[in-house]
Amino acid sequence: MYVKKVNESDLATFHGETLHSVYSTFALARDFEWSSRLFFLEMKEEDEEGVGTYLSITHHSPAKVGEEVAITATVESVLGNELICMIEAVCGGRKIATGKTGQKMLKIDRLKELFA
Repeated sequence: MYVKKVNESDLATFHGETLHSVYSTFALARDFEWSSRLFFLEMKEEDEEGVGTYLSITHHSPAKVGEEVAITATVESVLGNELICMIEAVCGGRKIATGKTGQKMLKIDRLKELFA
């Protein structure tokens, strides 16, 4: 579980304008990916690194600045070299978001080739 306190940098802000003073989709995306990466860090070999393959998020309730959000990733499957996790975010006893992430484990040398 990853616990995150919502702060100003997590708000729905585009080009300097805050649209909503709540935990934004893009901040949730970052933190959903991090929560599943915590599994990856335990699983990977020294010569491996991860790359995201997909992310889905469904909002259920808002979280405001100062509130703590508990983000729990659960391994759904490992298919070949891809880790799939289900994610749930809870704040004050209420579910605020659910989703799913995918990450592939690749050799660092292979990633360097792909990104060159």
